[in-house]
Amino acid sequence: MNLPLALLQSLQGVAGFDEKAFSAVHESGEQVTSIRLNPAKKIAAIEQQRNEPLAKPADDPMQVPGFMSPVPWSSEGYYLLNRPSFTFDPLFHAGTYYVQEASSMFLEQALKQTTDLTAPLRVLDLCAAPGGKSTLLQSLISKESLLVSNEVIKSRAAVLEENIIKWGSANVVVTNNDPAHFSRLENYFDVIVIDAPCSGSGLFRRDAAAINEWSTNNVQHCSQRQQRIITDVWPALKQNGVLIYSTCSYSTGEDEAILDWMLDGLMATSKRLVIQPEWGITESVSAKHNAYGYRFYPDKTKGEGFFIAAMVKESGGVFTGITAGKAALEQLAVKDATIVNPWLSEDASLVFFKQKEAIIALPSFLQKEIPVLQSALYIKKAGVTAGKIAGKDFIPDHQLAVSSLCNKSVTTIALNRQEAIAYLRKEEVNAPTTHRGWAAVSYAGHNLGWVKALPNRMNNYYPKEWRITRQAP
Repeated sequence: MNLPLALLQSLQGVAGFDEKAFSAVHESGEQVTSIRLNPAKKIAAIEQQRNEPLAKPADDPMQVPGFMSPVPWSSEGYYLLNRPSFTFDPLFHAGTYYVQEASSMFLEQALKQTTDLTAPLRVLDLCAAPGGKSTLLQSLISKESLLVSNEVIKSRAAVLEENIIKWGSANVVVTNNDPAHFSRLENYFDVIVIDAPCSGSGLFRRDAAAINEWSTNNVQHCSQRQQRIITDVWPALKQNGVLIYSTCSYSTGEDEAILDWMLDGLMATSKRLVIQPEWGITESVSAKHNAYGYRFYPDKTKGEGFFIAAMVKESGGVFTGITAGKAALEQLAVKDATIVNPWLSEDASLVFFKQKEAIIALPSFLQKEIPVLQSALYIKKAGVTAGKIAGKDFIPDHQLAVSSLCNKSVTTIALNRQEAIAYLRKEEVNAPTTHRGWAAVSYAGHNLGWVKALPNRMNNYYPKEWRITRQAP
């Protein structure tokens, strides 16, 4: 692997950089695979292994990925012994875990050390696709908190929405907006996370083709774009709110220099984080204002290249609301709500709204938040789409099956792995059952979606656009 000479030259003297070790780890061809478990969808077999990280799965290697060791800065992150074919693991499609690069899981520490996670928060993940940091954020915030997960590129926003649906949470709103649109929500968010578009040098081991796209001109271009993004969204952060900034770049122009730029032009202070020496993370300080940043080098930490920093906003105030809003949401009629209610968890405090034919279930505390967000943003998804009513019948939506809102008393048909893969391919499923009508299908205790059982067949309602099309390895 021929690393760009200009990159190596630019890193001379940067905190933690060891050219010989850095080059050697890139030449080694080593690949690191890590996953982060969904605490809301615990896998029984994996829970048994958590205290035995070197234990091999008892039988089905696709059901329980073999752990190597925990990611030390993550409460739910694990390195794997090898990289399985996640496409053919039904538990991946059920949203029980997310395949995430280990270094980026340090976001958990940045959030825990700067924010009271027991409080109801409004959190924005600004550059969220494909969803790794959003699913992490959702797992950390309280049930009374709101996460807005945004992606500006339409095609990537669709991938983000899919991953949020699989994660199964109801307190997430997915938006498809330019960062500038968020300035309309002045002082609204308690926390803003910006995993900024960057030159990508931290991902060279994972994607060698990225080397050919790297240049000093691209670093400068990315730095300017990062400044624009921060400038555009800064008004939306309330006073004493926290901005967590990260990149997958080693270049100081996209990392420490951005912190100095913020301290020059924005009313902000740098927040120092606590790191353990054995983690191998390098603490750096910016050249002008000694702002704290945290660098991940693959020769020192088990993960890819990453940079992260936390800043606190000193200026601003509190959110006072938006006067000009869109029409109020159409609340579901009481008679229709009685049809929907049996499908949803009795423990959840929910309100129902209609969007055309679709019935949307929202945590009740979001009722006042959605109109505010609608006034400023384009919303792709809010809460959980429960289904629709046709005559006197309720037709459940896929989102409900994989969500935390699905009533556990709903009829469920357990599938083995072969049947589960057939279901995920949207093929005919022949699992034995005497049930007739709608039923959830599950694998290892986790829902995959819906079927409708008829006397001579079982109709498969898995989303066509999500089906597995690849051949098994």
